[in-house]
Order: sequence, then C-alpha cells, then structure tokens
Amino acid sequence: MRGEPPPKGEISELLKAWSDGEPGAADEIMPLVYGELRRQARRYLRRERANHTLQSTALVHEAYIRLVGQRDVTWQNRAHFFGIAAEMMRRILVNYALRAACEKRGGEAVTVAIDGVALQIADRATDVNLIELDEALDRLADLDGRQAKVVELKYFGGLSIEETAEVLGVSNATVKREWNMARAWLRAELGG
Repeated sequence: MRGEPPPKGEISELLKAWSDGEPGAADEIMPLVYGELRRQARRYLRRERANHTLQSTALVHEAYIRLVGQRDVTWQNRAHFFGIAAEMMRRILVNYALRAACEKRGGEAVTVAIDGVALQIADRATDVNLIELDEALDRLADLDGRQAKVVELKYFGGLSIEETAEVLGVSNATVKREWNMARAWLRAELGG
C-alpha cells in the first residue's frame, strides 16, 4: 500500500547486507527510507527561520550522500540508521548556519525554534541559536555523552523513546530519565 512504511525487518535486512558489502543494497534502501528522512528534514526546517533557503529535499539528499559515503559502519538496525541520519542532518544544518552567519556582515546568528514537541526548553516557543545549541550539545557530550546522544536522536532524529533506547542499547526508563536531565541542563545552559 502506498504511503505505508516498509516493514522494519526489511530495512534492517538491507542494512545488514549493506554492512556486509553486498552490491546494490544501499541503492535498495533509499526508496524505503526516503519518506522518513524527508519527514525528519521537514521537522528540522520547520524550526528554522522563515526565510531559510535550504529545502528539505536538499537536506535529505546531502544526508543520504554522506550516509552512503560511510565505509566502516556496521548498521545495527533501522533505528541505528535513522540515528546516524539525524547526526548527519544536525551537522549539515550547523554547517549551513555557520556559513550563513559568516556571509552576513556582523555574523548575525541564525535561529531555530524549539517548541513543546522538540526540546521543551520553555513552556512557550523559543528561538534558540542553532550554533549555540550545537555548542551546548558538544559541552553536554563532554559531561555526559549518552545524554547528548539522547537529545540528538530525539530532537534531530525524531526518534521515539523506544527507538532511542534501541539505538543506545538501554531501557526506555533510562532514555526518559536522560532526556529529562538533558533538557534541564540545556534549559540552564541556553539561558531558558
């Protein structure tokens, strides 16, 4: 049926084949994951400023090119793939923001809206500088790598608690606890 996601097992099998070096496996995955990658990209770009020039299609294609370029990745499963895709998209958006800031005279910051669906840094929608958020996540990673990864997977990857737990190999309760602690830390760090 059109519009229905493919079975998770099918994607995981193709990812294993890709990891094993099977020719064409990476090409077979793209049609199966494209819709979800596009949804992730649209979520990110909805949080960007209104006049943002990067389109979701371009973000998906750039992320996919980087994913296909990965040589030494042993794909564990679908959630692992989308977690890595989230990290790629985060890096692409941060690099885009940095280039945009450098091109402007005075280096004015580029912002991304973080609302109740995302980090819930505040009770109302808040504009957070994407570059500052990236730097804060790097600092959080120095303090607690798992909390930073939880934020990356949930915020940038759009993964559920269950999918995040699967990628990290921890319980759902651990992800919930780490998510709450990371949000509180980021709220304080970003001045919220």
